[in-house]
Amino acid sequence: MQVLDTVKDLRNWVLSTKESGQSIGLVPTMGFLHDGHLALVESAKSENDLVVMSIFVNPAQFGPNEDFDRYPRDFDRDRLLAQQAGVDIIFAPSVEEMYPRNSQITMGAGTLADVLCGKSRPGHFDGVLKVVTKLFHLVQPNIAYFGQKDAQQLAIIESLVRDFDFPLHIRRIETIREPDGLAKSSRNVYLSETERAEAPKLYQALQQGVAAARDGKDPIPEMTRFIESETSGKIDYIKLLSYPDLTDSPNGQAILALAVQFQKARLIDNIIFNSKEN
Repeated sequence: MQVLDTVKDLRNWVLSTKESGQSIGLVPTMGFLHDGHLALVESAKSENDLVVMSIFVNPAQFGPNEDFDRYPRDFDRDRLLAQQAGVDIIFAPSVEEMYPRNSQITMGAGTLADVLCGKSRPGHFDGVLKVVTKLFHLVQPNIAYFGQKDAQQLAIIESLVRDFDFPLHIRRIETIREPDGLAKSSRNVYLSETERAEAPKLYQALQQGVAAARDGKDPIPEMTRFIESETSGKIDYIKLLSYPDLTDSPNGQAILALAVQFQKARLIDNIIFNSKEN
């Protein structure tokens, strides 16, 4: 496994790889790897000759009062896990290498960013589009891999690739969970012992909500009561929308999503399902 930290070195490697006719799978991450990231690598390895993992905490997607400076980082651990998982290239640029100048060109996620996490994090998904666009151009992957836990991000990236004819495929990978149902996340380390015991209730609430939605009921009031009674977290949102267009009229594929703020960690989770199936 090689670790590359400059655009020049990455471009040279990609050029050589493309000339040899080998396919590339891209796994974009912000590091502090967990089993969810490694599941993306496993899928990438099964479908491509070579796998590139980016490790880059992207400042463009953090707001002024968000946790960029304290976002968990452990590159030595990440490098070991990536190597054990079979990653071929880690691309780990500095912020200065990734963004050498203050670009006057901006990208906007549009109405897809007006709901769910985007509603309370203005500019967040614009920053996601900025970094994935650069990564897609630099790595030139055949397939890029994203987890369904970040379902709004996934929908926006799929729209970017489709609407602007990026020559790659996006592969959705199901959310990887702890044995008790908690969605794996780098931010789970911020939960207190009590909060960690409460956190699986979020997935339980989603499961109950999906059952209610399939029965034609509004799942949100009961989910709200359940989360407020079973956890100390503060609900940011609970929403039932169509997927992936994220409108208020689910009729077919839908997403039931939530975000709950604990003392030092904001947890998100969702279930994507067919609202017409019982």
